[in-house]
Formats: sequence, C-alpha cells, structure tokens
Amino acid sequence: MLNRKKNFENTGHTLVDAPTRADDGLEEELDSYTRSAVTRIRFDTIVKPLIISFIALVISFFIDVASVPILGDVTFDLARSLFPGWQPPVDTFEPYSFWWLPIAVYALFIFISFLAYNRLKLEIIRTPASETIDRIIEASTSVIDSISTALPLIGAAILLVSIKLGEEVFLGLSVPFEIKALIILAIGKLFQPVLDQLGVDFQNVVNHVKDIRDKYFSRIQIESSKSLIKQFNQSGMGAGGAVSVQDMEKYRAVVTESARMSEIIHKNFTAVTVMMEKVNSLQQISSDKIQQLSALANSITQASTSLTDEKTLVGLKHLEAIVKK
Repeated sequence: MLNRKKNFENTGHTLVDAPTRADDGLEEELDSYTRSAVTRIRFDTIVKPLIISFIALVISFFIDVASVPILGDVTFDLARSLFPGWQPPVDTFEPYSFWWLPIAVYALFIFISFLAYNRLKLEIIRTPASETIDRIIEASTSVIDSISTALPLIGAAILLVSIKLGEEVFLGLSVPFEIKALIILAIGKLFQPVLDQLGVDFQNVVNHVKDIRDKYFSRIQIESSKSLIKQFNQSGMGAGGAVSVQDMEKYRAVVTESARMSEIIHKNFTAVTVMMEKVNSLQQISSDKIQQLSALANSITQASTSLTDEKTLVGLKHLEAIVKK
C-alpha cells in the first residue's frame, strides 16, 4: 500500500511539471508566430478602403469658387454646362484658392494611420490583446474625427465674423475656406474604414493566438487525465488487481468532474485577467464596468459553490478511499 501511494504521488508530480515545461515552449512558439504574423501585415492593406475617401478628394477639386491649377475655373465651367447661355458675374476681386487644403489634410490622415500601424505592430508583439487594438484604433479615429470636425466649425466662425467685414472678405476668404472644410469633414468620415481595416488585420493575429492557447490547455487537460488514469490502472494491476471495477468507475467519474471544474476555473481566471486589463487601461471605472465586475464575481461564486456539490464530495471521498488502499 505504501509503494502504491508513492507511485501515485510521483505520478502527480509528473503531471504538474510536464505542462509547466511545455508552457515555456508554448510561449516561445506563440511569440515567434506573433512576430512573423505581424511582420506579414503590410501598410498597403489600407489601399482598398482608401479608395472611397480618395474619390472624395478628387471631387474636391471640382467644387471650388476659385481657380484650380490645370483645371481652371471648374465651377464656372460646370455652371455653363448646366445652364447654357449663363454668364459669370464680373468681380472686382479674386477669391483665395484653398484647393491644396484637402490634399494637406488627407496626407495628415494617412500619416496618422501610419503611426497607428507602427504602434499596433509594436504593441501586438508585446501583448497580443483585443483591448490594445481597440485603444489604438479609437485614439487614431478620435484624432482624425476631431480634425475633420474642427475645420468646418472654424470656417463657420470665420464666416460669421466676415459678414460684417464686407463682401470681399466674405466671398473672397470665408466662403472658399468653408467649402473646403465641409469637404474635409466628408473625407474624414469616409476615412474611417482605413483604420477599421488595420484593426481587423491585427485582430486576426490576436484571435489565432488565443485559439492556439485555448486548444493547447484543453489538450493538456485531456492528456493529463488520460495519463493519470493509465498510471493508476498500471498501479492497480501491479498490486494484484486490488482495485475493483466499481472503484475504477468512481475514480473515472471523479477525474471527469475534476477536468470539468478545472475548465470552469481556467475560464474564470481568464475572464478575471481580461477584466483586470480593461480596468488598468481605464482612468475611471464607470457604472457599466462595476456591473461587469459584479457579474464576474457571481460567476466565480457559482463555480466555487459547485465545488461543494454533494456528488463532487462523494466522488472525492471515493478517490480518497482508493488512494488509502
């Protein structure tokens, strides 16, 4: 009986240390995969979602009260084509030309996207998490949206001020600027799919890493249970078959229940880790986050309560009786 107990203890020691050593290899493999997968994501992935905003940029050249390089007086030409016989008014002043403003802002939007791309590459290699992607994409989107929204508001303020300054300032400066500012607002809204595409590409890497990790731990749990059952069967046979069939069935039931409880505990600790990452990334905890924490606490409480289930306790008692034989 003493030798059998030692064998059982040695078996447990092997099951604990083996996954620990394998975990180190898993982390190295996941780190290598993450680096290679992130490296394969190129910045030119934004070309397709960039097309719709680029079309809006091209249209901006044809909506202008001033003269545009190469195209000339596009607005007057368009008016003549729509209304044959129309004659442009004779102005004593030339409006300011802001044809370059959408181009400059568009280039700024692409630069912001490039910064987000580089930051995503660094952060995902370091910590492959969905929260990291959401934080970076939301920050870049907020900057682009702020710029595209602020320019029309500034143009509206200039427009109101210029009403009192006279027709020359109103039509020569305020109106051309406001026209381009409104076009920039449209371009900013159409530019959001670019950042969404970056988020999707990096999210695919994070999802694959998570799937590999989950499958690994599930396989380790199954292999550990099978190994424990096999070694216990060998221990029982070596002792002359002292373990009865009923004891083996009870032991298998206990192992199955233990595997189920291990899976629940693993999921709960994973949820706790994810929740802590979200809490750490927030400066203030809202009421919604508190409700989520409360729901998580209830889930853990239910898992703990199931440990006191009568069937589980009976199974553990049978396991204790088998070990003492």
